[in-house]
Amino acid sequence: MEAVLEQIELGKKQSILAFEYNAPHFDTPWHFHPQHELTYIEESVGTKYIGDYVGFYEPGELVLLRSNLPHCWKNHSDASKQSKSIVIQWNKGVYAKVPELQSLFRMLTSASRGVIFDKEVAASFLPRIKKMTQLDSHQLYIELLNLLSDLSECDYTTLSKAHFIDDLPIEFGSRMSKIHDFIEKRFHEKIYLKELADLVSMSEQSFSRFFSKMMGRPFFTFLNEYRINIASRMLIDTDLTIAQIGYACGYESLPFFHKQFQKFMHVSPLKFRKKHATI
Repeated sequence: MEAVLEQIELGKKQSILAFEYNAPHFDTPWHFHPQHELTYIEESVGTKYIGDYVGFYEPGELVLLRSNLPHCWKNHSDASKQSKSIVIQWNKGVYAKVPELQSLFRMLTSASRGVIFDKEVAASFLPRIKKMTQLDSHQLYIELLNLLSDLSECDYTTLSKAHFIDDLPIEFGSRMSKIHDFIEKRFHEKIYLKELADLVSMSEQSFSRFFSKMMGRPFFTFLNEYRINIASRMLIDTDLTIAQIGYACGYESLPFFHKQFQKFMHVSPLKFRKKHATI
């Protein structure tokens, strides 16, 4: 599966798309496109990749992405629900960069790292976002402007440490898509750097440099972060013991699992489970 420049059917007759996605999986690979995108997750849980960010997603999330920011959502393979989202995509330049829209364009600049809104904020905007899938022409154009203007006055958090404004070379996206797919299928096993290097036809040294450049950290740091994100979901969603979860996520040493969990989540697995059991 290769990540390529996604061709979104927007042109002279239409500059905005608003639609509902409903399928067993979010099957789009790690990709980018020249349009901005606003995504609301309605159903399914899994892992989201936004630029160099990796973390779990869940229903109720509202994420804004600037054009050319690589991204994908990967629902967990054992998830029983459909993968549902509402997506709005629009061409750059559809709104004039005027002083009255200063906060909107400031938000779009932040969205080069990906921004996520507070869940309560997202929930309050959901009826408007849903309605937009039924609008077209000038109504959709005006409502999107109003929506973005209102969102720009709300608090949001950036996701990726690096920002992406320029086009990502297609071959880079292809390599990263293969790497993400490999990790998704093999994270619970022992993984060797040579396997990844061979997968994308690179030497181990070249692969290490490439991965660090793309994701902002060494591969094994990223792998541990991915495993801990999976483990955190399992602590919330399953009754497996902490030891069972550690082994299921690829850790052969439980002390090392606890150390990595503390490093990325800033709390022990037991305290994490107790905290979320009371929510």
